[in-house]
Amino acid sequence: MNATAIVLAAGEGTRMKSNHAKVSHQILGKPMIRWVVDATIAAGCERVVVVVGSHADEVRAILADAYADSPVSVETVEQTERLGTGHAVRVALEATGISDGPVVVLNGDLPLIQADTVRLFAETVATGELAATVLTMTPPDPFGYGRIQLDADGAVERIIEQKDCTPEQDAELLECNAGCYAFDGALLAAHIGEVTNDNAQAEYYLPDMLEILKRHGHAVSIFHCEDYRDGLGVNSRVQLAELTAIARDRINERLMTEGVTFIDPAQAWIGPDATIGRDTVVWPQTHLIGTCSVGESCQLGPNTRLTNTRAGNGCVIDETIAVDAVLENDVECGPRAYLRPGTHMLDGSKAGTHVEIKKSTIGEGSKVPHLSYIGDTTMGAGVNVGAGSITCNYDGKNKHATVIGDRTFIGSDTMMVAPVRIGSDAITGAGGTITKDVPDGALALERTDQRVLEGYTERRRARL
Repeated sequence: MNATAIVLAAGEGTRMKSNHAKVSHQILGKPMIRWVVDATIAAGCERVVVVVGSHADEVRAILADAYADSPVSVETVEQTERLGTGHAVRVALEATGISDGPVVVLNGDLPLIQADTVRLFAETVATGELAATVLTMTPPDPFGYGRIQLDADGAVERIIEQKDCTPEQDAELLECNAGCYAFDGALLAAHIGEVTNDNAQAEYYLPDMLEILKRHGHAVSIFHCEDYRDGLGVNSRVQLAELTAIARDRINERLMTEGVTFIDPAQAWIGPDATIGRDTVVWPQTHLIGTCSVGESCQLGPNTRLTNTRAGNGCVIDETIAVDAVLENDVECGPRAYLRPGTHMLDGSKAGTHVEIKKSTIGEGSKVPHLSYIGDTTMGAGVNVGAGSITCNYDGKNKHATVIGDRTFIGSDTMMVAPVRIGSDAITGAGGTITKDVPDGALALERTDQRVLEGYTERRRARL
């Protein structure tokens, strides 16, 4: 389908009361504008043009970061003067030269619109029978939406704004305008210049295109959206929270149909780009943000947040924060573990209570059970790290590496001052500060002699 999507994202969003672009606000960890653009790409649109204006640089940065490697062209056009939706579309057409094929115009604050809806919407104008269609919906409460009045043939007669509805129209006209339009691209390009700003706001309104096309003898109709939630927009923080809850419920319902168990679906926030395998159990207060992937038969949570993290099968991830980390199969984390970027935990490894790991590989079956920090470390298989052990990887200027061989036992409260290499089958004594390499199979001790002063307590009391 040779369709183009024009996404309108230039508005101020004043009701958000924010220092940021409205479309930059996130739903389940993903900016609203990306929800819309992703839907257009998944729908098969071959070109996506985002019209930016307010906070243009911020929106451009979001898009550049997300779509730098996209096979679909995602480009931006700036509407320097915000003179209405009709003006925004004209600016996009003039800047890009779009003049054929279906053109779908969507709002950037429409994060719940689904790819199938966009695809079917674009197809309504693909055959040449219709010049334009309006995306419509029937929400439970239509108050506040423009109403669609159809003629006897089912074509759009007019759109009546809420403020202009009579009590009878308010009760009878339930088909609401979602504010999105599909056009025959050639006809749109030919007639967009006929939209005027002869109105109280002196703005160019895109809905005027419907009457213009009809005046030229072209057919205009509606495309009814079966799920009204696709047409819901965000204009306030309240609506942002409401749509976040809807997005959460949609995702969790889909995952449950695929074999995932949720202890309480209302208390799990799974992002749209996350995947979870069957027989995994999601406990309350679990968050998956970004491109997370979790395998089968895992336990997630409670109180766990994963960001851009991959976990294999059979993992237990309890009260854990993991960012840009990789967990292979049967890994155990938490409670209260922190896995920072670059952490790679191999099969059967463990990061236990109050453990922080950063930019390190934890070998197969190796364990860091409690109260430890491991940074810039390569750890072999079968290693046990005693409580309170730390890799001292930072000298105040540079980071240095620690290497620990297979089956080595790190005694409790061992300070490993990097750069240092501890061989395989080695042992470090509890309370040691290891500053030199330890050969394979060796015991490394670093302690002062213990002194015992008998009767000290009694003598001290006598002096007080």
